[in-house]
Amino acid sequence: HVEPRPVHSGEPHPQRQRPGKGPLALRVRLAGVDGAGFDVTEAGSQKHLAVYVVRDPREVPGVARLGPDPLSADFTPEAFRALLEGERRQIKGVLRDQSVLAGIGNAYSDEILHAARMSPFKLAAKLSEEEVERLYAVIGATLQEAVERSRGLALKDLKAEKKSGLRVHGRKGEPCPVCGDTIREVSFSDSALQYCPTCQTGGKPLADRRLSRLLK
Repeated sequence: HVEPRPVHSGEPHPQRQRPGKGPLALRVRLAGVDGAGFDVTEAGSQKHLAVYVVRDPREVPGVARLGPDPLSADFTPEAFRALLEGERRQIKGVLRDQSVLAGIGNAYSDEILHAARMSPFKLAAKLSEEEVERLYAVIGATLQEAVERSRGLALKDLKAEKKSGLRVHGRKGEPCPVCGDTIREVSFSDSALQYCPTCQTGGKPLADRRLSRLLK
């Protein structure tokens, strides 16, 4: 459910490499008794990946902390409404918080908010009943579409497929596919969000606080 960092699959690298040396964060070879299997690696400057061997996924601390699966039968409009009650954070932060909802993350929260025509800075607790219902419907539709697009693809093709299906995330400066306005970005210390002013904020660009501090 957790939104992954870049991963690749294929045959194991012929030379043994140690995590922490160079871009390689982790390499795991999964194989059955017949020798068939696949190789999974993560590369990047932020080495936050961990591997657990357990009998029950809930034995993994990160999994145990996950919120409900938005595509499960238990995730009803009432359950979603209860999650937002008293939530004083901006809706963007709530959606990407894995302890609130599992599996959305940064990219799909941008996509969901764009489809819902909602500002990422809107306070979750201030959403109207209509906005909660609209956001709930868009969450299910967006994630289900992503699952269907990825069905049957090899692990090495998932990242490219995901990127090709995104409308606003990672597309700063490009035209919005809905209205044609320029997609804008707000940067944070460790991430960035993208949005369409016309579709989501009444045509008003959101303040990029990080950029403002750099210009002072």
